[in-house]
Formats: sequence, structure tokens, C-alpha cells
Amino acid sequence: MFKDITLGQYVPGDSVLHKLDPRTKILLMIAYIVAVFLVKRIELFLLVILFTVAVTLLAHVNVSYLFKALKPMRILLPVMFLMNLFLIKTGRLLVEWWIIRIYSDGLKNAVFIVLRLATLVAGTSLLTLTTTPIALTDGLEKLLSPLKVVKFPAHELAMMMTIALRFIPTLIEEADKIMKAQLARGADFESGNILKRAKAMLPILIPLFVNSFRRADELAMAMESRCYHGGEGRTRMRVLRFTWRDFAAVLVMAALIAAIILIQRFAPPLF
Repeated sequence: MFKDITLGQYVPGDSVLHKLDPRTKILLMIAYIVAVFLVKRIELFLLVILFTVAVTLLAHVNVSYLFKALKPMRILLPVMFLMNLFLIKTGRLLVEWWIIRIYSDGLKNAVFIVLRLATLVAGTSLLTLTTTPIALTDGLEKLLSPLKVVKFPAHELAMMMTIALRFIPTLIEEADKIMKAQLARGADFESGNILKRAKAMLPILIPLFVNSFRRADELAMAMESRCYHGGEGRTRMRVLRFTWRDFAAVLVMAALIAAIILIQRFAPPLF
């Protein structure tokens, strides 16, 4: 149930994407989100999907990771699709049967919202799949460092965000182990109504929260025993530097955004 969730997982590799500066990857992720929100026509999502698959193959990451990233949304996506399909009553009437009426705008918006959510989740998951937690911390801190002028705790915020991402796979693994242990004791998580299923999850959630607090306490003690006192005076084993790969990646993302804008402005819509 939990083992296929990819959020926070890192896939080791030696690809071009793995070698990019973490600051570049964070900025490219933001630019990718902007590109997805710039798309106003359904057919342009084909360009975004092809770009996402190409980057995934370039990173030597199995495309199955993209489908695993979408697995937690297997309920949300159909619900969003059906809500837009049946609640939007504008455009040309396509289907009329009993109390069911489907309009062209409803169908278009339903497909549009599903494609947008799917591409956002699949594309942004590449950040954690190709970036180690330590590199992600350093990149976030460097990007937020100008805010230190106004006493913004850049290092502390970057550390908290990265620790949260780092322990998501660990908590998922622990939840899976607890569930298997409860199933071996005869627990039933599938039968019954929603209320009964929620109640059946208590034997999983309680030990999971206990283990989470225990792990957080152990992490705090380990950091204190190593004389950790925040980012002041801290040195790094790897110094972040921009290379030609980073500039090439920025140009590719800029080309994608420019293509989306130009096609929407000058090319006639297909739908």
C-alpha cells in the first residue's frame, strides 16, 4: 500500500540531471510549475508530457517512477474529473440521458484539470528522485541566503524542509511494516464502510506516531552530540558551482516556456 509512494525518494545515478547544481534544479522545478500553469490548451499538454518523459529518460530514471508518483492521487484525479464533467453546464450539449448532462466545456475542463495535476506531480517528483537530501539542503539555503539580511532563518528552514523530505520514505516503510504486522495478527483494513476502515487504521497510526517522536528525539540527540549549532561558521564538503550543464538546462526550460507561449499566441487551437 505504501511502498510505491516515491515522494522523498532518491535514485542514485550519474546522469546529467544528477550532476546539475541543486540550485538550478530547484529553480527549474519552479519554472516547470510556471510552464504547466501557462498551458491554456489541452493539446499543449502533449508537449509537456513529452518533455517530462524525455527528462526522466535523460536522468536514467525508470518511467515507472512517474506512475508511482501518481499512485497517491488515484482517488483525487477521478473525483476532480467527475466534478468538472458533471458540474460545469456551459458549452455545447454532448450527452443527455435521464438527469445526466455532459457539456463540451465540462469535458474540456475535466481533461484539463487531470492533465495539469498529473504533469505537476510527475514532473516535480524528479527533483527528489535526482537530488540527495544534503544537496537539496545546501541548494535551498543558498537560494534563501539573501533573506538573511532581514534575519530570515534560511539555514534552519532549509534543514527542516529537507529532514521532512528525508524521513518521508522512512515513515512510509515503517507504516508498511506495521500494517503487515497487524495483518499477520488478523487485522482487516479492506472490509466495512469508511468509518470502520478509518477506525481500523488506529493500530497503524498510533505506533507510527510513537516511532516518529522517538526517531525525532534520537535525531536531535545525535545532532547535539556532534555539536550542531545551526549554519553559523559551518563549512561544506562540496562547494556548489554552476557549470555549462546548468546554463544548458536553463536554456532548454526557457525554450519550453517560449514554445508554449508562441504556440498559444500564433497557432490555431485543435480543440
